[in-house]
Amino acid sequence: MRLAKHLAHAGVASRRAAEELVFDGRITVDGAVVTDPARDVTGSERIELDGERVGSISAVRVVYALNKPHGVVSTAADTHGRQTVVDLVRAPGSRRLYPIGRLDADSTGLILLTDDGDLAHKLTHPRFEVPKTYRVTVGGPSLRDGVVRRLREGVELDDGRTAPASVKRLANHELEITIREGRKRQVRRMCEALGHPVRELRRVRFGPLELGPLREGASRRLTPKEIESLRAASGGEPSK
Repeated sequence: MRLAKHLAHAGVASRRAAEELVFDGRITVDGAVVTDPARDVTGSERIELDGERVGSISAVRVVYALNKPHGVVSTAADTHGRQTVVDLVRAPGSRRLYPIGRLDADSTGLILLTDDGDLAHKLTHPRFEVPKTYRVTVGGPSLRDGVVRRLREGVELDDGRTAPASVKRLANHELEITIREGRKRQVRRMCEALGHPVRELRRVRFGPLELGPLREGASRRLTPKEIESLRAASGGEPSK
């Protein structure tokens, strides 16, 4: 198995993030620094991250839902000392949790954290098209039918045209938008491109999972049934 894949399955990080850890020289195999994420490993080696041994692959993974408050960053650690989503979730034992995807610091709502790197990869990779739904309050003039139609059909951004989205107008300045892409600050940029700067943005749904009554800053561990529903939404096989 490739080293990055082993790290992801061991719950260290998503596969993409695991590759970055390797590139940064933070992983050692049997005492030697390895910078090639494609290096083959069997799992019997002593693999360490920053000097701490990485556990063997576990059959039991956890996923937590967090209602992210404003100002909290969606990373495992922050070089500027800001509070992170990981700081708000207390997992049992020494499990390392990592956020599944991102919500920018100014946004609030549902974000998932897990030690299941493979599931995180499938839920965030554009190929799997897992839908995410946002409630958005915008500035500018009252929302007109033409703006809603353009959001639905796709908006031309500096990194290309967005895919069609599901859009509901809830009020003169409020929308519900569901996208299946994961571009950086995508919903904000879509609205701003049409003359409606975003005032508030809250994610209310990730795949089949809804935010529900979870209070801001609180988290809860997902049930096995909820995790299986996420796995199914990403096209993954149910766990045995």
